[in-house]
Amino acid sequence: MLILYVLCVFVPIVFTNVLFFSVTTNNVRNQRMKDISRAIEQIKNEFKIKIDDAVYVSSFFFTDYNLNQILETDYDNPADYVDAYDSYFRRILNTYTPVYTSVQNIKIYVDNPTMLHSGGIGNLTPEVKQTEWYRALNQSKQTHIVFIRTSMEDSSTSQGMLDSFSVVRRMNYYNSQNRYEKVLKIEMKTSSIRQIFQNLNLQGNIYLINNQGKVQYTTDPSVDWKVDSPDFQSLSFPSDSIQFETKYENVSLLEGWRIVGTISEEEVLKEVYKSRDFIVVLACINIILPTLIILGITRSLNIRLVRILRHMKKVKNQNFDTIKEGESDEDEIGQLTGEFNRMTLQVKSLIDDVYLADIQKKTLELERRQAQLNALQSQINPHFLFNALETIRMRSVIKNESETAKIIHNMAKIFRTSLTWSKDRVTVNEEMEFIVCFLEIQKYRFEDRLDYHLDIDPDVRTCIIPKMMFLPFVENASIHGIELLKSGGRIDVRIEREADDLIFSIRDNGIGMEEEKVKKFYDYLVSDEEIGERIGVQNVIYRLKLIYGDRFQLLIDSAPMKGTFIRLRIPVDGL
Repeated sequence: MLILYVLCVFVPIVFTNVLFFSVTTNNVRNQRMKDISRAIEQIKNEFKIKIDDAVYVSSFFFTDYNLNQILETDYDNPADYVDAYDSYFRRILNTYTPVYTSVQNIKIYVDNPTMLHSGGIGNLTPEVKQTEWYRALNQSKQTHIVFIRTSMEDSSTSQGMLDSFSVVRRMNYYNSQNRYEKVLKIEMKTSSIRQIFQNLNLQGNIYLINNQGKVQYTTDPSVDWKVDSPDFQSLSFPSDSIQFETKYENVSLLEGWRIVGTISEEEVLKEVYKSRDFIVVLACINIILPTLIILGITRSLNIRLVRILRHMKKVKNQNFDTIKEGESDEDEIGQLTGEFNRMTLQVKSLIDDVYLADIQKKTLELERRQAQLNALQSQINPHFLFNALETIRMRSVIKNESETAKIIHNMAKIFRTSLTWSKDRVTVNEEMEFIVCFLEIQKYRFEDRLDYHLDIDPDVRTCIIPKMMFLPFVENASIHGIELLKSGGRIDVRIEREADDLIFSIRDNGIGMEEEKVKKFYDYLVSDEEIGERIGVQNVIYRLKLIYGDRFQLLIDSAPMKGTFIRLRIPVDGL
């Protein structure tokens, strides 16, 4: 029961829970990794959308013909410029800035000296030309438009800090009319960018890295991205942190830029740990409760089975004590106990009342039969017959009756062989000696009416076969086939080997057999009837079935007045 419990309860429960926990851990971890990857991808797409909005707005300013005319006009006095500014430029600023929430500020820098520095218009001074964003615009090969980190315009708190992003574009769409240099700078809202990167599905740090591997924005509080642009490879991360990365591809302004998210493995597996606690509690319940139940049942079974075993050992020592009443239950063990008590009482009764008397009766019967057998053996002693035949043969020899002496000798040999069955296996050569003795006796009987021919393959003479297996077929051929012929009777016997089979065939030119007789022989092959005291071919077939089963073959070809042909095939190694 302990082995049954360990193999069928404990091991399967432990294995199932371990397997379930492993599969659940992998599934939860993989799902969490997919969620984080999707969150990173979502940040990437939303950030690109914000930049596309700024680029879209810049395209309107870039291709606006009226705006280009205002910026290229030389104004005689400031009032003319103010009229032009109020009539068109102020209106388009008020149109785009509220619509695109990601746009913080739109400003055009020009080197037209007749224009005043006002809202949305700035002078392209030497100081401006020394800024990082202006130098990046001159170095850019991307159709005179760049995306770069800049300081917030008109902010006293942003001095020396690169705390915003801007789309900078040179306004040279109408090249033929350009007398002055014009640069459009669209500043993005830092709060909008912050909202994108603070994704609630990602409890970690996000890094925006440019094509030079510099950190441009991050949610990591330990990195002051507004003052410096540290190299991402120089940052240190906890040993259990996992990184997720997505790159911008086929985006001209962000080509080579990438977003990297780092999150601790503990955060990834937080849900797994919750599942682990539940699985551990469930496994403990599944193990402890069945264990207590099985131990209780096992203890009850063990106690009662040991009690039955103890009483069985008493019975073996002829102490027929029964299990006391009240010690058994109503289950299978209780039923077994009740049956044991009844069996014990019956055995005791049989031994006391029947068995001893029956033994005495059977002992007397065996003694009586043994006495009868001894009497019969003394009355019919085969040696007496052998001695009598030998006396007649010697008398015939003395009288020079050699032929009679030879026949008596053959008959004594056959008689001795038929009565001696301590050796039930003989060689083919020994079997042929019996057949020759029998045929010589028959030839003595029939004289010129019988002739025989034996063709024995020398290779089969040492093969072992059942004793007197072929002789009954020869006997049938001579007695039932040749006896009624007046002359010309012939028997041909052939024994040969074919592969692993021994083939015995006999042919006579006697009176043959009716079809019903042949069918009767074939019926012996499939009949399960026991032979008993019957002899002849039927006895041979029965012996062949006992020895070889279905591994022998018997062929009988006979017709009235056309003789009989019989072929028997048996396996050489069948004994």
